[in-house]
Amino acid sequence: MQKTALITGASSGIGLELARIFAREGFNLFITARREERLHTLKKELEDANSIRVFVLAVDLSKNDAPGKIHQFVQKHDIQITALINNAGIGDYGFFKDADWNRVSSIIDLNMKSLTHLTHLFIPELLKQKDGYIMNVASTAAFQPGPLMSVYYASKHYVLAFSEAIANELSDSGINVSALCPGPTESEFQEVANMKKSKLFDRFPVATSQEVAEYGYKSLMNGKRVAIYGLMNKIAPKFISLVPRCWVTAAVRKIQERK
Repeated sequence: MQKTALITGASSGIGLELARIFAREGFNLFITARREERLHTLKKELEDANSIRVFVLAVDLSKNDAPGKIHQFVQKHDIQITALINNAGIGDYGFFKDADWNRVSSIIDLNMKSLTHLTHLFIPELLKQKDGYIMNVASTAAFQPGPLMSVYYASKHYVLAFSEAIANELSDSGINVSALCPGPTESEFQEVANMKKSKLFDRFPVATSQEVAEYGYKSLMNGKRVAIYGLMNKIAPKFISLVPRCWVTAAVRKIQERK
C-alpha cells in the first residue's frame, strides 16, 4: 500500500514545501489548512506532477473539534497515514498585557492542543504498522523565553519538549519522531504575526521555506530527533546554556523590538 503523509498548514510556507517534497518522494497526501481554494490548487499541482493521490480537508485547527474531524475523514476514506506532519502554527507580536485574549487562546489551541491531540489520535495507527514518522514543527524560539512574543515562544518550547519525550517513549516502535526547529524563515508567518518590522529578520540569516523543508524531511527520514536548521541556529542554544537566563531574555527582547 502506498504511504500517505498528513500535513497540517499545507497551504503556504514550510507546510506547502513539505507537501511538494513528500509528493516528490512518492507519498500520497492528506493536506489540511483553513484556505480551501489554496488546498485544491495545490492538489492539482501535485497530482499533475506526481503519480500520487491528494486528499483535501479545509479545517481550522484552532477549533477544539478539528483534530477529530481530521481523524474521522481518515477513517471514512480508509486512508493509512504513515507520516504525521504537525506544521500548522501561528504567533502574535506585542506585549502580553496588551494581547487580545482570543488571539492568545488560538495560539495555545493551534500550536499545542491540536498538535498534541492529532498525535494522540494517530499514534495507535502508526504503532499497528510498526513503521512511521511524526514531525512536529517547533522553532529556535523553543530554546529561550521570548519577550514580545511570549506565548508563541512558550508554545514552541512545549512542542520541543513534547516531541523529545514521545521520541523516547516510541524509540523501540519503529516510529521516527522529529522536532524541526527553523529560525527566521521566509513565509507568511511574519505578516500574520504582525512582526514584519522586528529586528530579528535583519540580524539573523533568513532561510527559504524550501530550504527548511528539505532539511526537515531528510532529518525525519534519518531519525534526527531535534533538527535545527542553520549553523548559527545550532550554535545559539549551546551558548544560551552558558549565560544567565535574565541576560538571554533581555537579548531576545532587543532582537525582537521593532526597527
